[in-house]
Amino acid sequence: MMSLIKRFLPHILVVLGFVIVSLAYFNPVLSGKMLYQSDIKLYQSVAKQQNDYRTNTGKETYWNNSAFGGMPTYQLGARFPHDYMDKLDRLIRFLPRPADYLFLYLLCFYILMLVMRIPWKIAILGALAFGFSTYLIIIIGVGHNSKAHAIAYFPLVLSGIIMVFQKRYVWGFLLTALAMGLEIQANHYQMTYYLGLLTIVMGVAYFVDAIRKKEIPHFFKSVGTLVLAVLLGLATNATTLLSTSEYVDTSIRGKNLLAETTATSSEKNGLDYEYITEYSYGKLESLNLFVPKLMGLGRASDLGTDSAFYQKLIELGQPREQVNYYAKVTGLYWGEQPFVEAPPYLGITVVFLALLGLLLVKGRLRWWLLAGMILSLALSWGKNLEFLTRFFIDYVPFYNKFRAVSSIQVILELLIPIAAVFGLHRFFNDKLSIEERQKKFLISLGVFGGLCLLFWLFGGSLFSFKSSSEVRLGIEQPAIFDAIKEDRIAIMKSDSLRSLLFIILMGGVLWFSLKKKFSENITLIALGVLILIDLVTVDRRSVDNDGFISKREYRNYFQPTAVDKEILKDESYFRVLDQARGFNNSHTNYFFNSVNGYTAVRPRKMEDLYFGHIAKGNLEVINMLNVKYVIQQNKEGQLDVQQNPSSNGAAWFVEELKFVDNYKKEFESLNTIDTKKTAVIRKEYQADLEGFIPKKDSISTVSISKTQPNHLAYNVYAANPGFIVFSETYYKDGWNAYIDGETTPIYPVDYMLRGLKVPAGKHSIEFKFEPQVVKTGSTITLTSSILFVLLILGGLYFQYKKTGSLLSLTKEDK
Repeated sequence: MMSLIKRFLPHILVVLGFVIVSLAYFNPVLSGKMLYQSDIKLYQSVAKQQNDYRTNTGKETYWNNSAFGGMPTYQLGARFPHDYMDKLDRLIRFLPRPADYLFLYLLCFYILMLVMRIPWKIAILGALAFGFSTYLIIIIGVGHNSKAHAIAYFPLVLSGIIMVFQKRYVWGFLLTALAMGLEIQANHYQMTYYLGLLTIVMGVAYFVDAIRKKEIPHFFKSVGTLVLAVLLGLATNATTLLSTSEYVDTSIRGKNLLAETTATSSEKNGLDYEYITEYSYGKLESLNLFVPKLMGLGRASDLGTDSAFYQKLIELGQPREQVNYYAKVTGLYWGEQPFVEAPPYLGITVVFLALLGLLLVKGRLRWWLLAGMILSLALSWGKNLEFLTRFFIDYVPFYNKFRAVSSIQVILELLIPIAAVFGLHRFFNDKLSIEERQKKFLISLGVFGGLCLLFWLFGGSLFSFKSSSEVRLGIEQPAIFDAIKEDRIAIMKSDSLRSLLFIILMGGVLWFSLKKKFSENITLIALGVLILIDLVTVDRRSVDNDGFISKREYRNYFQPTAVDKEILKDESYFRVLDQARGFNNSHTNYFFNSVNGYTAVRPRKMEDLYFGHIAKGNLEVINMLNVKYVIQQNKEGQLDVQQNPSSNGAAWFVEELKFVDNYKKEFESLNTIDTKKTAVIRKEYQADLEGFIPKKDSISTVSISKTQPNHLAYNVYAANPGFIVFSETYYKDGWNAYIDGETTPIYPVDYMLRGLKVPAGKHSIEFKFEPQVVKTGSTITLTSSILFVLLILGGLYFQYKKTGSLLSLTKEDK
């Protein structure tokens, strides 16, 4: 018993240490404050309707009618039956947000290091290097929670994979299945996709190594084991995966219904090239991975009154108010992306150790680390390395479903700390000669020390320091640009010197260790302190205690404006169009049903209608979407609201069906028809309506009587057989229509809406969202979860039978 306590006590203390570190960094959570996350505020507005429904009824709605004219909640925080991975994940993330994500970073990376047989003391340094990597903190700060969540489980997935290849098949299988279940549950498929690319790189390295070592049977046994484990992990998230797969085809990630026949396959079935590559990392920008402010500080920068730029504008006689404006919008960032929150700094201390690791490590580990780094960096350049990016978009499955290619650097964020840890581990390895360790150490020191010295001394003449913002703002005058350049050079040199000093300190510590002046423990403590100071001081430039607010202050962000209060007086059923704030905003979603909204997987049809018709002033489209109020900006720059008296209402009879060949013709017809009289429908439905001629008369009526997000009801009187258009989004999977309790077909009309053929007489019409995908997925999820528990119990029984204990390890597992 004492031996077990002795063996596990260090790990327990480490985990407790991670809890303390996470709470210390985000210490305002201890006093009940919340981190203001802009993206989360936007999300909470969109999700309010479904959250209110859950609170008021105790049930779940899988349809949200408040955003984009209506969409499924599958990617808006839906809660599915039997989602036990969600419950387990919440149990692991027991700390208050956002400390929970930092804790998850640290914990999972530490587990990976132990699986890779790194001593626990060195593993701590690796966990800190990964957890405090600047990009991983930045995404928490802006509210990319699902991205942070998915990245945090990367190391756990690798842990399971590596265990299998270590011939620990049973526990490797179970850990891989568990980790994949948690990874998918995090619900950021772009990050998971990037992890998949890394595992392919790993697989190639392991396959080549298996050929060299003549271990082909073991390789394929491992691959087979991992395939089954991944399938089990996926099955425990079946509802999420199936519902997402169903919805994605109707989102902007799916088929482009209006694509020209000349469009490429990728443009027809995914995002377009320009949208995918809008955020392409500059090749030169890669240098800020180890010199943080080499290209400025992004939106975290501040050109204050002491800057050369500010003083130059004042000197030229510019009004102070205009100078203040320019100082805010110009900024210090001069990279190629539209903007960045802050540079994705990896830490000069960590990068230095990573190069040392790549020089000291040999075999398959070096090659999959190096190949993964190169692939990640090259793909992050996007349009700046067009031939590679075009190839992946056109030929690599699903790559064209994701935008912001610069974010693939998350793989670099993972691999650099792994290489750094192995650099340290091998540096302390007495099996390597002092001469070899000293040589590789001096190479690493020379490379990064030399670069930092070069930037410090000569950086002002090496780069242009020019960005597109000067052109956009019309402040390209040489004198003004020279002032901006002076500021940018100053901060670049400042951080180059900073990185150089850290290199010198790191080099000094390792040199004294190499010469036996420092013990290993003293060396690790010193390096750990340097790594934390290096990373945390840069992290705090972007995410610090000033970003926290009280819960009361946070609730104030959701207070109605005077315009909102005016609209809220109307208790009828309608939608709001917010032209003042633009398409991608979610303010109106908090209070009303709207055609606006904010989500990265917004419905493609509404985006098409907005930019193809609404933004161009097509009142017929605005009318058919039941837009009763339009929020605009008046001449004084204040919000104003206009009522639309010509709105079609919730539903209406039409007198004509106009059949067209395809989606494009249907879309274009909205420019010419009177939507109150005519409905456009594609010819593929003409056979179903053969011989049917809708009749519209003055005594036929339709009125809405129930307006729950997943259940709409109407009272109808039709003097003659007619056709009703409903101002609701057509979504073929899940919505069922009932006339007097009997199911009836729903027809897609007017590019986005629903239509029903109704017989003469008085009727009750209901639309109910009853998605079969949730029922099917939940059954699979429950079954696979039970199977997973049985496999864990079986694994424990196998362990007990083999060793006589549930905790002891076999020789194979040690």
